[in-house]
Amino acid sequence: MDEGLADLLHRVVMLIGEAARRRTDGQDGLTYSQIRLLGTLEDIEPATQHRLAQALSVSDPAISRALRPLEEGGLVQIVVDPAHARRRLVTLTDAGRKAFHDNGKPLYDEFRAALVAAGFPYERYLEDTFRLAELLEAD
Repeated sequence: MDEGLADLLHRVVMLIGEAARRRTDGQDGLTYSQIRLLGTLEDIEPATQHRLAQALSVSDPAISRALRPLEEGGLVQIVVDPAHARRRLVTLTDAGRKAFHDNGKPLYDEFRAALVAAGFPYERYLEDTFRLAELLEAD
């Protein structure tokens, strides 16, 4: 990938993350990172901790630390994988799913509405982003 494009993509991701943090941190006691983790888990559950770490581009120890307060708060359930005793499976609880939908979905809707109101071709952006992700994963 062109170094300039990689820098631009990184900058866009960082700006989106910062905007999301400003809107969500502290809401219902959840941080943006926790909301993002819950949303990612909803997309891929049940997931091993390793798969969840890969999906969020963080280390296995980082995901383990991030899951602790969510498990203690009853938002995720972590169990030993019956097929492999050294793996742990993570799933959302009903409370975790509700927390994501109460916090993450409104954020998504807010960003989408702002982009559409500004005349940004949101649907095309979404299609292109998915296509880019597929290309990068295949690389």
